[in-house]
Amino acid sequence: MFSKTPIFLAGHKDDTSMDTALLVWNRLVSWTGILTSFISYSNPKFTSALWKNLYQLFGTKSSFYTDYHPQTYGLAEKIIQTFEDMVRRFCPYSLELEECFIFTHHCCTLPPALELEYKTSVHASTNLTNAIIEKACNPRLPQDVVEIHPKTSSFKIMLEKSRKHAVR
Repeated sequence: MFSKTPIFLAGHKDDTSMDTALLVWNRLVSWTGILTSFISYSNPKFTSALWKNLYQLFGTKSSFYTDYHPQTYGLAEKIIQTFEDMVRRFCPYSLELEECFIFTHHCCTLPPALELEYKTSVHASTNLTNAIIEKACNPRLPQDVVEIHPKTSSFKIMLEKSRKHAVR
């Protein structure tokens, strides 16, 4: 069984294809290995430049061709829609936590946190989490920790508030 796990990377709207290639290289390649394909929501010119920069970083050359893959149509849009929904739900609540002097995420730490949430959520199509499909186990999460150290009481408060918010 294969998962279609997205990997969320925080970038900037002005990032060049080389900036994005370095981001992919630093965050993705060590986890997935050398990429053979990916689904991108970017325009074809940017995607082509990104691949050229990635292969330059790999120290290899590649010939590009395109295949017709109807199974991928709508996949990127659905995942982006899900990610946007997660961000919309978290951001206003994040500001509420920030006002309570509790740790909160910002644009650099939010994507990995949301990615972890996505990977450890049960998906309707498989009835499993993507983490179980990929690695046969879920990673340890904050709620899995039995004892929370007294010095991390603000984290415990944030965790409890987040749980209540998620149930709403």
